[in-house]
Amino acid sequence: MSSSSAGGAAEEGAAATAAAPQQAGPVVTCKGVNGLEKVVLQEVRGSSAEVYLYGGHVTSWKDEHGEELLFVSNKAIFKPPKAIRGGIPICFPQFSNFGNLEPHGFARNRTWSVEDDAPPFPVPTSNRAYVDLILKPSEEDLKIWPHSFEFRLRVALGPGGDLMLTSRIRNTNADGKPFSFTFAYHTYFSISDISEVRVEGLETLDYLDNLQERNRYTEQGDAIVFESELDRIYLGTPSKIAIIDHEKKRTFVVRKGGLPDAVVWNPWDKKAKAMPDFGDDEYKRMVCVEAAAIEKPITLKPGEEWTGKLELSAVPSSYYSGQLDPDRFKCPGGFNQLALGGLVEVYPAIQVTFLLECHTVI
Repeated sequence: MSSSSAGGAAEEGAAATAAAPQQAGPVVTCKGVNGLEKVVLQEVRGSSAEVYLYGGHVTSWKDEHGEELLFVSNKAIFKPPKAIRGGIPICFPQFSNFGNLEPHGFARNRTWSVEDDAPPFPVPTSNRAYVDLILKPSEEDLKIWPHSFEFRLRVALGPGGDLMLTSRIRNTNADGKPFSFTFAYHTYFSISDISEVRVEGLETLDYLDNLQERNRYTEQGDAIVFESELDRIYLGTPSKIAIIDHEKKRTFVVRKGGLPDAVVWNPWDKKAKAMPDFGDDEYKRMVCVEAAAIEKPITLKPGEEWTGKLELSAVPSSYYSGQLDPDRFKCPGGFNQLALGGLVEVYPAIQVTFLLECHTVI
């Protein structure tokens, strides 16, 4: 594994107390690094996730075999007001420096609360491995961003181990004024090596290059590969994006809703060395592909609510000429006998086939 759960070795001692109760139920609250409170989600097949109340920050997502799928730097500082380096920081109400606030806004630097009686979702779920968090502005927050809001975040694990984040942001201004914001799920994926990774689904799209004064260009390659620092905001992106890790024979599938943009970022060596909470060589083992709303800010009138969804899957894949190698992951009973949640999905937009799970009917 390229990165262990929620800060690597730094958490081993602090997480020890969480290891035992983790099996007690689908949702357990316990202490994490530096005594910060976190919620551990456990799905019945073995996948898990960890969410720190500080930042509403997902710091771990493990598959059913216990392999970590998110990257958290071994130098991450789990101490307010510093944001946690890695996992899935929430960028709100501002992405990067697209405004006058601190970069990426303040939601990732605030302590959220668990909401036991959150308003029902439009689509009910029978899944028990989830937690509802809520963030409301403090008096200090209102001084720097004078808008009243309620930000509800649900983090859930699906039966197949998918990680799902749903943000619901409501304008609760009493003065009748609308507000606008930009947003991103700043997801750090754990990978084998940055040279072994390609991102598909963004070809032919326009992007803003943050390394070139945000000038607008059009993607020319059939996939995004990494040979140096890359920091781009892709515009008008599809609802599905694939991150293909050749060495691990694994594909991350990013599904998103309400988030038209996508950020792709790797700091490379020079910038990595300049970040005190990031290891010099850790850029090789991470890539950020972020579901976002940046180019056109979201505007809400009082009483209005916006929803932004992110669903992450990690599936086995053998990438060859744009398709899954049928000989490597062949279902003995044939595709007509897929069961227990297994299915095959073909996404023409990214020209890659994903085999999610293969089970023969006994």
